[in-house]
Amino acid sequence: MRVLFVTSLNRSQLYLMAPLAWAMQTAGHQVRLASHPELAQDIAGLGLLPVPIGKSSAHLKEELADAEPEKEPEEAAGTALGRRQLGAKPVQSDYGWDDPHAELVSMAEDFFPLLTPDATFDGLVTYARHWQPDLVVWNSISFAGPVAARACGAAHARLMFGVDALVQLRNGVAAAQRASGQSLRDPMRDWLEPVLRRYDCTFDEEMVVGQWTIDPAPSWIHHPQEVSYVPVRPVSFNGPVTSPAWVDELPARRRVCLTLGFSHRESHGIEAPAGELLEAVADIDAEVIATFSRDQISPDITVPDNVRVVDFVPLNTLLPNCSAIVHHGGPGTFVSAIEHGVPQLIVPGTYWHEKWWGPVAHANGLESRGAGVYVADSDQVTAELLRKEVIRVLDDPSFSQNADRVRNERLGTPGPNEVIPLLEKLTRRHRAART
Repeated sequence: MRVLFVTSLNRSQLYLMAPLAWAMQTAGHQVRLASHPELAQDIAGLGLLPVPIGKSSAHLKEELADAEPEKEPEEAAGTALGRRQLGAKPVQSDYGWDDPHAELVSMAEDFFPLLTPDATFDGLVTYARHWQPDLVVWNSISFAGPVAARACGAAHARLMFGVDALVQLRNGVAAAQRASGQSLRDPMRDWLEPVLRRYDCTFDEEMVVGQWTIDPAPSWIHHPQEVSYVPVRPVSFNGPVTSPAWVDELPARRRVCLTLGFSHRESHGIEAPAGELLEAVADIDAEVIATFSRDQISPDITVPDNVRVVDFVPLNTLLPNCSAIVHHGGPGTFVSAIEHGVPQLIVPGTYWHEKWWGPVAHANGLESRGAGVYVADSDQVTAELLRKEVIRVLDDPSFSQNADRVRNERLGTPGPNEVIPLLEKLTRRHRAART
């Protein structure tokens, strides 16, 4: 088969996609990976053939910052969090509870089109019609993927990152319409239908959710109804990097990783201040590895004696000797921590709607399994609160035991190589259905 992968945004999402692309390649299929031009060298560095599409995304961060809503959903009066007791932590079902249609409109009109402008649609459709892939596997927010697949007659699958918040919103809108008896416009149709008409194609729900969805999330993470999910065990990958020698040395005492991950460095986010995080771990009985860039550590911040600050260290080499990890809840870090059986303390960021697209669901799920803690959102966390939770996780052996149990459970899910035969079968079925 010819398999075209489509991603966007940043290296973090590319690295989550790479193991499945390699699995397709080692199974004997021809593989290409399309993304914006800035990722071409990163893709080539992974041993995959890049297909640069669209224009430069050099100004994307500024465009997203300009378009960001003034208020997050929970800040408006009457939202789901308003009906919860003061101080209660968000749960994934809160997202869009008040007005799922307004949330969907915001994503479809203000966010998604910035990630996939017209030049990206045109470039990918042109390439797909030339190369004629049998299967297009697209990042769940890279909507040029299903459009290009429809335009060239390929089967297509959505590859999830985080939680299926888009389907959650669409289900919420459908429920609201049934309850009110009123019909609401579909902003995803309004956006994608004119695009599809340019290529003599029509819109249907496959353009939003794919013909099927490849899902790396554990079964205990929030999953909406009425979606065809193909479970796959993700493999943590941190890029073609080297690791410092000290990482492999057994620490003299417990080791804690403190990180905000790649994605936050590549976006404008309201994050927990580095000084607040470092104050939280000062003097605890642990060695703390804090992965902060120079921009995140201002000159007036005092680094505690028990903290080693590094710009970057690959998690798949650091985590095997860690007793806990504090992070933002992104899918890459979440996957790595599960793979190595490390208890997680999650502090979701509040940039745009992103905490609802993975971090909140990850934190909820970990708490339900006893393998982690939802500390607080990044604009609410305090040094005192984080310190208390870190000490609790380190001192209570049940967190480590449950994290190890979760790891072993995940090993029972088919990995990228094992899921390829099913993807081949689904590709044949869907291509046959359209001929």
